[in-house]
Amino acid sequence: MPAILITGGSGFIGSHLCDKLLSEGHSVTCVDNLITGSRKNVSHIAGNPGFRFIERDIVNGLDDIKGPFDLVFHMASPASPPDYLRHPIETLLTGSIGTHKTLDVATRDKSVFLLASTSEVYGDPEIHPQTETYWGNVNSIGPRSCYDEAKRYAEAATMAYHRSRGTDIRIVRIFNTYGPRMRVNDGRAVANFICQALQGEDITVYGDGSQTRSLCFVSDLVEGIVRMMKSGSPGVPVNLGNPVEMTMLELAEMVIKFTGSKSRIIHNSLPEDDPKKRKPDISRARESLGWEPKVKLEEGLMKTIAYFRAELGV
Repeated sequence: MPAILITGGSGFIGSHLCDKLLSEGHSVTCVDNLITGSRKNVSHIAGNPGFRFIERDIVNGLDDIKGPFDLVFHMASPASPPDYLRHPIETLLTGSIGTHKTLDVATRDKSVFLLASTSEVYGDPEIHPQTETYWGNVNSIGPRSCYDEAKRYAEAATMAYHRSRGTDIRIVRIFNTYGPRMRVNDGRAVANFICQALQGEDITVYGDGSQTRSLCFVSDLVEGIVRMMKSGSPGVPVNLGNPVEMTMLELAEMVIKFTGSKSRIIHNSLPEDDPKKRKPDISRARESLGWEPKVKLEEGLMKTIAYFRAELGV
């Protein structure tokens, strides 16, 4: 079986990626320090003979994890604002040293390496929608910079290995993603709104709620990631996300409707450097990968609501 290494493999997206690759007959080694991931996310595959879990901070090195690996997916990093604001140094180290350690494994084994980057490399964008050729508008010393700059550095490191050492690399820029296995305390809008609504709490919208996001269901995203890994597009970043844009106020109202909640919407101050608009241009993904999201927002939200109902016991 083709052998795969996934850093951050017990996280929200990483665990779904493990499922997908195991279902295709690969053997998967998942490395995670559980700072935001959970063993629960991979407990259903723990007995699979093709699956191996290693609890490890990748910053401490991966040299002793024997391959050879055919494919390396670098998914590790806190990704929600509360997580990376709580762990800013760990986020920076994962994006820098952790990226080097993972690239070293891929270079050693002549693997194809995929970096899970982020739409946050665009910062608070001055062009809309965001294309891969846009260089971004990022505050390098703001509170969110620990994540934004870690991912920008990770992209630079990935390209440096490609240019100087011939490492076969892929870069995906992931836009807002949601679905089952998000944590109750994830801190991002979908999880916050659903959990507040299910528990009858006020739904907290930041600012006036006019800021926009484009929400992609996790199964669609994972399909795009796998297609990108199998593509022949080294060194060309590709946006993966849903180009259907909506305001956060619209999302809150939709969650109230779908949950049948009597929650009220309240407004808090907008966090510093919070992007006002976020929408991917996915022309490159359509053309080079034949990929675009399939799951409608209503369907994805209902699946996510059902998941959180079970998690909360409500």
